[in-house]
Formats: sequence, structure tokens, C-alpha cells
Amino acid sequence: MRKALGLLLLRVSLGGLLLVWGVNKIVNVDHSLAIADNFYAGFLSSEFLLPLWGVSQLVIGLLVIIGLARRWVYPLQLVINGASLLAVFPSVIDPWGWFLEGTNVLFYPSSIILAASLVMMAFRDEDSLALDARRKSRPSTWVGGHQCGQVVRQR
Repeated sequence: MRKALGLLLLRVSLGGLLLVWGVNKIVNVDHSLAIADNFYAGFLSSEFLLPLWGVSQLVIGLLVIIGLARRWVYPLQLVINGASLLAVFPSVIDPWGWFLEGTNVLFYPSSIILAASLVMMAFRDEDSLALDARRKSRPSTWVGGHQCGQVVRQR
């Protein structure tokens, strides 16, 4: 149960991060434009595209939180978090700016977020509290199988 709880907390926190980023792109477009221009070389730097990307992040974040469509959503989350890490990578390798200019120690957790995304993918099948896991049919608890309408005992 500890692993399931840990994976649940990981899902909620990583999905919540996508929600925060998504909402920011919708309600604070000017700030998001500055971020896109400064860290992502202007990628999606459009007053029209950023809110659409924000809605996409909201959907992905919600799916991560509830644990639905994990086979597809977790890799998407990994790509998003990986792109964020690459955008601030100088701050990860030199958080205090001793060798590189323009770095910020507050961006260092991007490496932790990427690692957490990898952990979630690695333990996806063991996350028993995800909605996907709840929807799967459970194997029967009795030992045996059915073959042509007859019960066959397994040893």
C-alpha cells in the first residue's frame, strides 16, 4: 500500500504541475509569452497558440492525476517535462551561476521533475490506485482454469 500511495502522490503532484502551467498559459498570456520567448526560443509564442497549449496541458494534467490513459499520457508528460528541463538546463548544471550567466537555482528542480516522470512510467503497472488499474478486469482468486466448460485444477 505504501508504493501505491507514493505513486498516487507522485501522480497528483506531477499532474498538478501541468495544471498550474496550463492555467498560467490561459489566464496570464503575457507572462507565458515572455517565458516562451526567453526559454523556448519563441516556440508557441502566440496569443492564440499559448492558451490552446494551456488547455492541452490541463487535459494531460487531469489525466495524469486520475491515472487514465497512462500508456499515452505518461510519455506526453515526459516530453513536456523533458523540454522544460532542456530549456533551463544551464541552471541545472550551474544553479548558482558560478560559471554560466543567467542561471537560477529555482530551476534546479526541473531535473527532479523529469526523474519523477521516469519513475511514474517505470512503475505504471504497479500503480493500483490509478483509474486505469481500477478498470482492468481482476483475475479470479481461485486456483484453476476453464477448458471446454470443465474446471481444470492447476498445480
